[in-house]
Amino acid sequence: MALTKEKRRLRIRRRIRKTIIGSAAAPRLSVFRSNKEIYAQLIDDLSGKTIVAASSRDKEIEKNDNKSNTAVAVGKLIAGKALKAGISTITFDRGGYLYHGRVKFLAEGAREAGLKF
Repeated sequence: MALTKEKRRLRIRRRIRKTIIGSAAAPRLSVFRSNKEIYAQLIDDLSGKTIVAASSRDKEIEKNDNKSNTAVAVGKLIAGKALKAGISTITFDRGGYLYHGRVKFLAEGAREAGLKF
């Protein structure tokens, strides 16, 4: 039985989520990537709350043709919001996507802006 890309990603996502848990001290940076946009949020899994969220649809992100540059800008935006909220250390949840391309650029943008993971 052949797996679709989505089912394969969800299987990998479940496997990742077994080990990655976000807390108030080190929330989980969850990434979702659609064909057009990219979304990131910091989640405290113990209380079940989203602390900070950012996406390529936010007004602070300038629209450009390159989705990779947009991902870096979203990473920097989520890092800035996290640092304002007093969070400097996180755990990274790639959401079943490969650590490559836009997911990697988002992570590098967050690291550049001061998040540690």
